[in-house]
Amino acid sequence: MSRMAPTNQQRVMMIAPTPYFSDRGCHVRIFEEAQGLMAAGHQVRVVTYPLGRDVDPVPVVRTIAVPWYTKHGAGPSWHKPYLDLLLCLRALREVRRFRPTVIHAHLHEGALIGWVIARLSGVPLLFDYQGSLSGELLHHGSYRRGGVLHRCFRRLEQCINGLATMVVTSSTAGAAEVREGSPRQSVVSLPDGVDTKRFMPGDRLAARQELAIPDNRPVAVFIGLMNQYQGVDLLLEAVQHIRRAGHPLFTVIMGFPDHPYQAMADRYGIRDAVRFTGRVDYQHVSRLLAAGDIAVAPKIATTEANGKILNYMACGLPVVAFDTPVNRELLGDDGVYVPLGDARQLAAAMMALSDQPDHSALLGKQMRQRAVEQLSWQCRISELLNCYTRVQERR
Repeated sequence: MSRMAPTNQQRVMMIAPTPYFSDRGCHVRIFEEAQGLMAAGHQVRVVTYPLGRDVDPVPVVRTIAVPWYTKHGAGPSWHKPYLDLLLCLRALREVRRFRPTVIHAHLHEGALIGWVIARLSGVPLLFDYQGSLSGELLHHGSYRRGGVLHRCFRRLEQCINGLATMVVTSSTAGAAEVREGSPRQSVVSLPDGVDTKRFMPGDRLAARQELAIPDNRPVAVFIGLMNQYQGVDLLLEAVQHIRRAGHPLFTVIMGFPDHPYQAMADRYGIRDAVRFTGRVDYQHVSRLLAAGDIAVAPKIATTEANGKILNYMACGLPVVAFDTPVNRELLGDDGVYVPLGDARQLAAAMMALSDQPDHSALLGKQMRQRAVEQLSWQCRISELLNCYTRVQERR
């Protein structure tokens, strides 16, 4: 039986200046928001780059193909300006066809494109802020901290934040950061949620057999984009400390691009203590996370979302993470925290937690319960719809 549309049905056009869907953080938030809105009876269109793949049930509209652009990973690119121009033109065409009630822009380029469309169409604009643009470029090595380019991009970022009728952020720390730079801006914290029906405790033995991991070794798991910004360098340094200590903990690292990190693992002499899976389809992440006894979240950003933690929690895994406001907001008192950027302490915490299977199992159960009761997308979608209503009232 078809779902009846709500009386105040929203028609949401999401602008995603990224190769959606590419099995990484911000794409997961886009997909889960769209899927949750559709499950609640609303209509959604995601307008995005030509690269990426469609994931049911979310409808996707793409720009014309650009054969020479093949980058799926995060980070800056000189191709962005003309890709975003093409995206703006495609979105303008789609707004006439789809007739949205709200424009939901992701990433700063999306907010800028959304502002153009909002001015031309009169449709209210909401900006989904998932982290600092200037901070991301800094972590990617695009410029030095405090330099002219850093200050320019920081100012540009603040200007873009002020374009939308409302900004929703993926963390409370992110909301504070936006308010500091744009004090008159309407800002609402809307942390990531998790699909607790997709992500749940699974078959440990089957997952280990699939990954060819001996059942008698404790296992730590990581899922995410592979770069320094996500703390993968620090994770491999921690594995080196674990290996030198003679501890049996084995680490499974799921994500891409993994070739540079395989080379790093060779240099560290830890290939017998780590397994790289490469890219894992989002549909299969939960099944493979079941191989772990513990999970690790070494991301070094202090205000950007850390959605992988929610996946760990929903799968019933205890989590070792750096001590940041974002991580504490998600994990509460049940997380195992280490000082930011300290690979030696990260290794010590991973070993200690894996040596306490009963305590780990208890933490994992508490994580699962917290995810189901407080952090599911069902709860978050209701909050998002309230934001849409407020945006439309302020138009």
